[in-house]
Amino acid sequence: MTIQEKSQSVIDEFSMYDDWMDKYAYLIELGKDVPLIDEKFKTNQYLISGCQSRVWLHAKMKDGLILLSADSDAVITKGIASLLIRVLSGQTPKDILESDLDFLKQIGLQEHLSPTRANGLTSMIKQIQLYARAFLLKSQKL
Repeated sequence: MTIQEKSQSVIDEFSMYDDWMDKYAYLIELGKDVPLIDEKFKTNQYLISGCQSRVWLHAKMKDGLILLSADSDAVITKGIASLLIRVLSGQTPKDILESDLDFLKQIGLQEHLSPTRANGLTSMIKQIQLYARAFLLKSQKL
């Protein structure tokens, strides 16, 4: 599936809920299914700065696609990470860098997060984009 198709799937799922408390509960449920980061990557090197809670994010390239995994000590943050992983993992670096991630606005996530969690979301996106840039540059040098 493309980033756009995955994004639309997330939009469709969140549209089933009218109340933001229900959306938060769903986000927490999604966090339980996040592809967990290997314990060896739960180090400061993979820790996302700018997040209120501790979030570790790891990326690797396999067959030209970026595969993401993450973990957090906060359930909401874990749910946010799971959304990003669900939409962006398994995509090419170029596709990740060209995506606008508008689905986050469409589901209302950014406007319903506390300022510190919104900063954490931005930091996670920036880190994923940094990984994508690094992998893209590395593949162009080969």
